[in-house]
This record gives sequence, C-alpha cells and structure tokens, in this order.
Amino acid sequence: MTQEKIYDALIIGGGMSGLTLALALAKTGRKVACIDRDDPKKQLTSEFDGRTIAISAGSAHAMQAAGVWEALRPDACPIHEIQITDSGSATLLDFLSKEVGDQSFGHIVENRCVRQCLFAAADTEKNLDHIAPQKAESFRILEDYAEVTLEDNSVLRSKLLVGADGRGSWVREEAKIRTRGWSYHQQAVICTVEHEHPHNYIALEDFRPEGPFAVLPMTDGKNGTHRSSVVWTEHGSRRRSAMNLSEEDFNSRLNELFPAFYGHVTRITPAQVYPLSLIHAEKYTSARLALVADAAHGIHPIAGQGLNIGLRDVLELVKLSGAYDDMGDPRLLKAYERTRRIDNMAMIFATDSINKLFSNNIAPVRLARRAGLRAVGKLPSAKKFFMKQAMGLR
Repeated sequence: MTQEKIYDALIIGGGMSGLTLALALAKTGRKVACIDRDDPKKQLTSEFDGRTIAISAGSAHAMQAAGVWEALRPDACPIHEIQITDSGSATLLDFLSKEVGDQSFGHIVENRCVRQCLFAAADTEKNLDHIAPQKAESFRILEDYAEVTLEDNSVLRSKLLVGADGRGSWVREEAKIRTRGWSYHQQAVICTVEHEHPHNYIALEDFRPEGPFAVLPMTDGKNGTHRSSVVWTEHGSRRRSAMNLSEEDFNSRLNELFPAFYGHVTRITPAQVYPLSLIHAEKYTSARLALVADAAHGIHPIAGQGLNIGLRDVLELVKLSGAYDDMGDPRLLKAYERTRRIDNMAMIFATDSINKLFSNNIAPVRLARRAGLRAVGKLPSAKKFFMKQAMGLR
C-alpha cells in the first residue's frame, strides 16, 4: 500500500456491517480497504462481545454477497416461529414459518461466530486489504478522491470513504454531519441461558411495562444443552437493575419470566448491559463520503432489526456500485441517500412507536393493544405483511 494506490472504497470500521460491505464490494472486483481499530483476535472472545444477532431472511443476502453465509450456517439457529405476548399473557400473535412456505424468519447467531467467518474470508480475499488493528487519524476530501492518514502515518487514497464506525462515528463527526435522537431511558441486559427443554426454534417477544423481554433460540451447546439468548429490557434506576442481583436471584427471576415449556432456566454467561437510544444522521452522504449502519442510524432493538437495516444499507451500496465506475460519483451517493433514508425512517418510526405503545401499563392502552394483536392474527393479509417485515422482505 503506497500513497499512489487508490482504492475504490475505503471503509472506516471493521464491525459486522463494515466488513460485510468490504467483502461484498471486493467480490464484485472493487479494490477495497477496511480499517479496524480493534485487534481481530480480541474480537473473537466472548468478553469482547457476548451478544447474539438476528439475521433476517432478507439480510442473509448480504452475507451471501460477502461469501460467508455457508460458513456461518452451522452456527446460525433458524427461527420457525415467533410468539408475541403481553406481560406474560397467553400468546396473542403467532407467526409460523409454514404460513410463508416453510421459510425461516431469520437466524440467531453469536456475534463472535459472525466475526470469525468475516475475518477468515477477509484473510483470503485478494481485492481486500483488512488493516487491523489500526486507527485513522484524519482525512480530507479532494476533488477526485478522499485521503486518509492512519496512526502509523501511512496515507491511503480512495474514490469513496465509508463511515461504518458505529453510533459514535468518528467519520460522521469529522464530516460535521449532525444527528438527531434521544435516550429511551432504558437499558438491555443481555446473556445466554441453558434451559431444560428444547426451544423448538421459537423466538419469544414478551412486551412488558418496563420494556420487551425477548428470548431468541440458539444452536445447542457442544455438550447438547439447549440454549437461548435473552434480551431483558429495563426502565428506571440502575440501582434496581437485574445486574445487581445475585446469581441465584437472577436465575430465579429468569424462571419467573420464561414460559413453562422451556423448563428450568440457568444463566451460563455473564450478563452485559447496554443503554438504549435513538440516533439518526441528518444526512448519509457528502462529497465522496457515505455513512452506513449505526454510523447513519441506531434504533431501539425492540424488533431485532438494527443490524438488518444496516445490512440493507450494504446491499444498496453494492447494488448501486455496479452502475458507476467511480464509487464517489455524486449520482450514486444521491441515489443511496434517497433510497436508504426512506426505508430507515420507516423502521425508526415503527420501532419507536412500538416501544412507546407497549412499554407502559396504562389499562385502556393495554387492552387496546392486546385486542389489536389478536385482530392481526385473524386478518391473513395483515399477518402476512408483518411476517414479511419480520423476514426483512419488502
């Protein structure tokens, strides 16, 4: 890599969206660099990130474009059923894969497994320079390219600079792109559990006054134990958080929240906590620059669609790149901005509205939303619409 080498795209941020974009573009013949400040070896530990992600049926196309889906499938647990309840009620709405041609709604997979597949693919992709651990120090936008100076003083040039560096995006800040958003005054407590009986590929979303309690099916452990991922949303003082419970009390509370068909439930990983907020960039592009995924939009995880709309950014940018020699072409960037903003705004509105509707215990509202969920289940066209949304299909 010399100063004279000009990439088609230079991506700051080697997380799941950034590296998926880098690989997908490289597969089309583009010359790509991906800069990641974190050491790949550290990113493969559960201590770095013990979360799981939901990859919708539609978003799996992005993983296929990156050439990693087949390697990922053994660790990805399909979702064949989605049960929606309200404060531990009986199931109010049930989505079944047999109603959509036996196609799964998506897959649940551990973040570290996704990273492992992405890193392995990046190591063998001839059109991709995966530069990590390394930090970008500065960049400037010139007429024909963007120029980035790294921490080791090397200088890279690219036709397009992509910010894929998360909610606190350095690229977005340096480009002086403002954001709008707010805190939900909620936090998500996340852990992996073992349970006595199989999950039967069921994903559960129990809407509670403090926020949703989600149980997501995972592949069985190496010793054959049945596993699921828990996303436990809390509201209020951190002093009352489940994070402060003893292991015995934490497990006792889990067993109260889980439906009986799981049998006895035990936490098997340390719990991690993440504050929940909304952030949305006022624009996704400027001259020779584009923002993708959380650098452009961070939403409430209530529907598990955060990564999925980021992967839709990836697919759109890859698709548009096929129509232009120069990836920094203003027409490409304008088309990307227009298309992705419409889709993302719709998802932001949906997740924000659902959270406000369900995260309360007002009796008339509770009765109305339960009636509404039951009504959706009785209207085939409405139910099919929501199932397609859950699958990431438009």
